Amino acid sequence: MAARRQYEELSQQLSAMGAVKRGLARILPPECPAGSVAVLVLLERHGPMRIGRLAELLAVDMSVTSRHVAHVAERGWIDRTPDPDDRRSRILRLTAEGTEQLAELSERYVQALAGYLEDWSDADVDQLNALLSRLRDSFGDRRAPSARLPHPTEQTTRTPA
Repeated sequence: MAARRQYEELSQQLSAMGAVKRGLARILPPECPAGSVAVLVLLERHGPMRIGRLAELLAVDMSVTSRHVAHVAERGWIDRTPDPDDRRSRILRLTAEGTEQLAELSERYVQALAGYLEDWSDADVDQLNALLSRLRDSFGDRRAPSARLPHPTEQTTRTPA
């Protein structure tokens, strides 16, 4: 087991991750905040679904989910069609425009990460990915792989540093 000082350092490092998240959030276009990105990603990964299922995957309450859904629907990135099994419910589907928007956002993320980590070796990036995945697993986060933009190696291949 790690020493207390190691956990204290880890706590400080995790607290400082806000700077990383803010840096990545700056690459998002103003019309597509992080909540909208999450909706698009989940619909792309899991396919059409009801808003209740989306709320579960987002791990936020229904009112927050409804605002995100309204935002992406207004931009034409998703369709809301009646559920054939329950006409009172709606099925959310990613549109071609939504797929296009998601591809653009993914490319922005990949390019930003490649720029920020340009002096990292492939082995360093692989190790970071493995350790972050292990950390999520330790916290029981089973939804994380589906609630993210594609991993950079899914889109591009890094050149050795």
